[in-house]
Amino acid sequence: MEHSTLGVILVGHGGIPKDYPSERVAKLKRLETQRKAAGLPATQEERELDQQLRHWPRTPETDPYQAGLEALAAHLQPLLNGAQFCLAYNEYCTPTLREAVEQLIARGVQEIIVVSTMYTPGGSHAEFEIPAELAELRAQHPGITLTYAWPFDLAHVARMLAEHIQHFQSQYRERESLVREV
Repeated sequence: MEHSTLGVILVGHGGIPKDYPSERVAKLKRLETQRKAAGLPATQEERELDQQLRHWPRTPETDPYQAGLEALAAHLQPLLNGAQFCLAYNEYCTPTLREAVEQLIARGVQEIIVVSTMYTPGGSHAEFEIPAELAELRAQHPGITLTYAWPFDLAHVARMLAEHIQHFQSQYRERESLVREV
């Protein structure tokens, strides 16, 4: 079977597992804040803590965010006309965006479309971090086309949300009708 040379990466934020030691999270956040304030690269300790957190064992109970993103991916992937597919996370989980790009390249993908679950402008991940990382990856892989499918058309997002709201309004009306009949 021939593999598609088109790949899609769905990027989510990432969550901290409920059973991950809180003192490690606090230490990682403190080191990250200090680094950003000083404008320095990550220390070895920060990188190690980040990797421990990203590779922590997860279940739907301990990391409902990851389970939710995986469920969304399971609905999205069949709609992609055979494009190769990966999930990625901005923080706390693995694979990273860089790792997902490398996975797809290793599978022979030549064009990668990256889409974020973060729909609205103003967030640092979607607006700054993902574009900066993609710029670095483009420089490292000049033969690969990396497209960032962002920003979202907010009118389209609003229509999707309105349709979702209408679904719940219908359910509410049905329940109200049943209550009146009783």
